[in-house]
Amino acid sequence: MHLSDGVLNLPMAVTTSVAAGAVLTYSIKNIKEEEIPKISLMTATFFTCSLISVPIGPSSVHPLLGGLLGIMLGRRSPIAIFIGLLLQAMIFQHGGLTTLGINTLLVSIPALASYRIFTRFKTDNKSPAILAGFTGGFAVFTCVLLLVLVLFITDSYYHQGFFSVVNILAISYLPLIFIEALITAFTITFIQRVRPNILETTS
Repeated sequence: MHLSDGVLNLPMAVTTSVAAGAVLTYSIKNIKEEEIPKISLMTATFFTCSLISVPIGPSSVHPLLGGLLGIMLGRRSPIAIFIGLLLQAMIFQHGGLTTLGINTLLVSIPALASYRIFTRFKTDNKSPAILAGFTGGFAVFTCVLLLVLVLFITDSYYHQGFFSVVNILAISYLPLIFIEALITAFTITFIQRVRPNILETTS
């Protein structure tokens, strides 16, 4: 998620930055050396895919991969998300440093929720395609819901009128729900077939 600098007021920027710091502390706690290669791989995947960005108002539409990151990395997913967004903000000016906290939260919260859903309902004797697809779509839907909530709280300008920023963003992200559902379903099904131990070692 790429909310730009200047979108949030100072209290919101500080609050979300502190909250993002807390989430990162939770994610980094007790990290093991053998987890780092997978985190690095998924960070690179997130960084590359989310560079495909279409600016819309104070934000942009781009692949989020929250569901896939959550399933692959579990509680470590915010690490990949934070690093990817930080590099994008510093190198390509996608998003901003003052909004880095909220951008991290907007993808990390759905990713963590996706991990819980996938591990809670996954069964060993069934294909994970449907569950993974649902998880991928759920992550995008949750992210957009959080984004809309943040913009509603931040300034009434963003939700005034039929062609408001909030309405345009919500409509623009609808196709991405189905696209990421398919991507997540295909990817997790493929990994389950060729390297199932990768999913079994998710934190």
